Amino acid sequence: MTDIDQQRRDVLAQADLDTRAVRAGQVRTHEGEHAEPIFATSSYVFANAAEAAARFSGDQPGNVYSRYTNPTVRTFEERIAALEGAEQGVATSSGMAAILTTCLALLKSGDHIVCSRSVFGTTTVLFTKYLAKFGVETTFVAPTVLDEWKHAIRPQTKLFFLETPSNPLAEIADIAAIAQIAKSANSLLAVDNCFCTPALQQPLALGADIVIHSATKYLDGQGRCVGGAVVGRAEQMAEVLAFVRSAGPTMSAFNAWVFLKGLETLRLRMEAHSANALALAQWLDEQDKVEKVFYSGLSSHPGHDLAARQQRAFGGVLSFRVKGGKESAWKFIDATRLMSITANLGDAKTTIVHPATTTHGRLSQEDRDIAGITDNLIRVAAGLESVEDLKADLGRGLAAL
Repeated sequence: MTDIDQQRRDVLAQADLDTRAVRAGQVRTHEGEHAEPIFATSSYVFANAAEAAARFSGDQPGNVYSRYTNPTVRTFEERIAALEGAEQGVATSSGMAAILTTCLALLKSGDHIVCSRSVFGTTTVLFTKYLAKFGVETTFVAPTVLDEWKHAIRPQTKLFFLETPSNPLAEIADIAAIAQIAKSANSLLAVDNCFCTPALQQPLALGADIVIHSATKYLDGQGRCVGGAVVGRAEQMAEVLAFVRSAGPTMSAFNAWVFLKGLETLRLRMEAHSANALALAQWLDEQDKVEKVFYSGLSSHPGHDLAARQQRAFGGVLSFRVKGGKESAWKFIDATRLMSITANLGDAKTTIVHPATTTHGRLSQEDRDIAGITDNLIRVAAGLESVEDLKADLGRGLAAL
């Protein structure tokens, strides 16, 4: 790194989020490229045997093998860390790989997790089916009831885990309050920030220790690639990176490059997603065939005031219950013509899905009931289309009931 590169980094450290989203982490090569290059290589050549030994041992900084050192991936890691206000970031092959990597790097057999019961269905399966096989137990609590977090603590508790807003009911957890509870238990707090991204919410500034992302969603913004990220203090991230080096849940250089391009427009997109979602939520809230709308941007939402304090906007995901059961929900979804019927979210294209039979389909009926995932629940991730066209498409769904 040249002196000018270091000066650029010093300037960026004081820059606004929009500027960091465009420029953080980039170090130009001798070619002087303007856009970030893709380093499509598996390995790196050393000047001599001594340099190779120093790189492998970590005594000398530099690239070793693209399973855990790649310049394009490193630029993405540094940029997402800069956006979250973290000391270090580690990229992974998917959002679920980010959660698994965090747990296997920082926990051991006999440890205990306190987790919000309102998390992505696959996260619940990971904790209850797979981590449990290796002696890591999980207690699930209501995300908004602080006493449940306190009462779940055991001497073996090492990690608190939550996502806020939750998927798909948009429950809002008090990050600062839960961070204090975690600290009282000498535990780490990890927050899945997928729905808000650092453009709308920065959990580390509220007391969290670790932030986890599915980069597949809003960080990309175009539905092109799968990836994940973990950010936090260098002490914990060193362990996370060591796990990636050994186990290999690695982000590809191409995917990292795609995510870098996505980050450049992140705040602009998140504001537009949020505006469309709010307009759709308000419109749905007035429809007779809709039982209830779940979106924290509505003043009637129980977490509205908290969301207004800890988020810059209310995000792009809303859900609602139609009158009837699964048959009504499916009729509604099948009658739409613009929205994509897919479980992904964070895309420029609006998506619509039935959580009970897709994203949360692997949960037991009892667990779905506890989490509020009813058969008549529909989730919409508002894209960037005309909001009037989206309302018309939802109208087609309502007309089918």
